[in-house]
Amino acid sequence: MKLYNSLILIAFAIFSISITAEVNHSKVISQDAALKLSDYGFFTNLSKQIPTEGVLPYDLNSALFSDYADKLRFVYVPAGGFAKYNPDEVFDFPTGSVLIKTFAYLNDFPESELDAQLLETRLLIRNDDGWKNVSYIWNKEQTDAYKSIAGKTISTQFINEYGDMQDIRYRVPNINQCKECHQSNETISPIGPKARNLNKDISYADGSMNQLLKWHQQGWITENISTKSMVDWSNINEDLDTRARSYLDINCGHCHIEGGSADTTGLYLNFTENRKINLGYFKKPIAAGRASNNLKYSIVPGNPDESILLYRMQSLDPGIMMPESGRALQHVEAVDLLRKWIHQL
Repeated sequence: MKLYNSLILIAFAIFSISITAEVNHSKVISQDAALKLSDYGFFTNLSKQIPTEGVLPYDLNSALFSDYADKLRFVYVPAGGFAKYNPDEVFDFPTGSVLIKTFAYLNDFPESELDAQLLETRLLIRNDDGWKNVSYIWNKEQTDAYKSIAGKTISTQFINEYGDMQDIRYRVPNINQCKECHQSNETISPIGPKARNLNKDISYADGSMNQLLKWHQQGWITENISTKSMVDWSNINEDLDTRARSYLDINCGHCHIEGGSADTTGLYLNFTENRKINLGYFKKPIAAGRASNNLKYSIVPGNPDESILLYRMQSLDPGIMMPESGRALQHVEAVDLLRKWIHQL
């Protein structure tokens, strides 16, 4: 999994340069979402994803899988804004904050002869009533992205890290489908920016720094946050259990958590869950139907092929696969990880 890429490195390098452009904060807090991504002023160079001053790039220890798409993440917190720390949740960002995530196939492996392709940019905007989501689909010329309500299917190709060409029908969700993942206690909520998933060093123009420290220097959060950190699930040098739990947290734990959209299943896969039955150990499904493949338990320790969780991760059948949306491909490397994890339980 690539943690950095050419566009992010450009963004880091230019971020420290004196920039006169400003975020259009009045547009951010407007009741009506902008028609074009460029209207917000988040970037001094939109197509190269170079952020405006006051917009910081960020990265996650483990990221949500979306058909191998690269993700360029940025965060905007208005001047004087402060984000409250929640131990097991995302930061409580102040009104006017924006989480910006561009999905792309950058095709930046040496073996690739394909150009980079920006697909969509999703915004989560914090207003007085909570979070609202809006998506923007990039035009063919890659000069701007335009507000989407209905979503779109983009037929394209990308080169994977092994140098293989992949055909993909990338699906931009409609405005309601976003709620399938970004909903907790019946309200829209971010997924990734929890302290435990941000506690890592990344390279800024003025040097490498822990993201939590950088955010503190910006005045956004308090210092000395104590958290058990997630890890990069693909890092084979990390503990297998922590890798697997990190993957399940970001890919499953936002729904499979008390108060999440999969609350009634009793299967809770967030990083801090420690009850074995709720983690799926010998847990019978509530109502899996054919999605269970006649298997008895969510996880059978020591036997991945008898575990419903792994079966549904491998499936591409819309009525069986997990997650239910956001992918058209099997996440081969993650399936291998979870197979090894279940085998050693």
